[in-house]
Amino acid sequence: MDRKYKIPFALAILTMALMGCSSNKVKEVKVKPNPLPKITQTQGLSQIFSLNVSATDKVDPLRMRLDTENGVIFAVDPKGEVEALKGKQRLWKTKVTKHGLTSGITAGDGSVFVGDEKGRLYALDQETGAKKWQAQLSGAIISPSLVQNGRVITVANDGTIFAHDDTSGEQVWTYKMPNPQLSLRGQASPVAVDSRTVLVAGANAYIYAIDTVTGIPRLQRRVAVSDGRSDIQRLIDIDGEPVVSGQYVVTVSYQGQVTVLDLASQRVAWSEDTSSLVRPEVADGKVFVATTEGKVDAYDLATGQKLWTNDRLLHRNLSNPVVFGNNLVVGDLDGYLHLLDPDTGDFVGRSKTSGEVRTLRVIDAQLYSSTRKGALSIWQNR
Repeated sequence: MDRKYKIPFALAILTMALMGCSSNKVKEVKVKPNPLPKITQTQGLSQIFSLNVSATDKVDPLRMRLDTENGVIFAVDPKGEVEALKGKQRLWKTKVTKHGLTSGITAGDGSVFVGDEKGRLYALDQETGAKKWQAQLSGAIISPSLVQNGRVITVANDGTIFAHDDTSGEQVWTYKMPNPQLSLRGQASPVAVDSRTVLVAGANAYIYAIDTVTGIPRLQRRVAVSDGRSDIQRLIDIDGEPVVSGQYVVTVSYQGQVTVLDLASQRVAWSEDTSSLVRPEVADGKVFVATTEGKVDAYDLATGQKLWTNDRLLHRNLSNPVVFGNNLVVGDLDGYLHLLDPDTGDFVGRSKTSGEVRTLRVIDAQLYSSTRKGALSIWQNR
């Protein structure tokens, strides 16, 4: 039987720590996070919306998130509920499933889409919360879908990409990405390249550009390599979403590289060793990467030259970085939102939410954050 295994990131780290032990007595070495650095606070954030939902498992913290469309905020609870809010007013709340919702939420084309641990994809009406359709996929859904060109593009945790008609739920096409025997439990969400092309990253360090209408691949390209000796050391998943910026696609991989691919030539413009499981950020000709070690690095988008490194947040389980206003924002395991100067990497301020920050997004000039503890918040610059 062809078995494939998905392991949590924490287990992979523990396994690597134990591999070098020759003694029969194995002691787990716990790495302490750096203490919170002292800073001079010159800027900050103001919370303008908050909602608490159920927490996710500490060993397998899912990247839950808010989404919004037409002034309505949509939130998913891991316990199986979805709700819609306008300001502080709840418009509706629907119990979708008794199984855990695991995908985050996507709003688009008059519907909201969520997925569960059993591989079921649900479409709900944005105005009423009524279930419009559901579809069965081949594996757990642990990343949000993408709505594009009348299609709902979703990636199952076994590496199969599904396209469904967003109105009827009819399956239009599937594409199976090769899946390594061993990989981390995680899946990057699909992202749009243009009005008809979607980009999906796999656990095999490849990216795939696929025609959303036909399901035919337009590009497949390896963007990371590993020279590890063991199966664990050769893990090279791309779990953070690729970023499309003009002619470039930027990817980061676990135990691999940050890579910039030129879409026009389909050649790698540059690649530098790093390790990251979260989406990079691209802004003002710079690439920002939060590493698994806890560093924040900045590179020149065109040349790959490293511009600066901030290593004062080591082992603080950093979230994906985002540029918000004039600052670079990154979250950590204690719920701090650190504000950095994107030109220098220096701290300029911080704010606090509740629980380990898992996802940051900027939508309509507002910062959306979600934590493992279930704190979903929206912020504006102060």
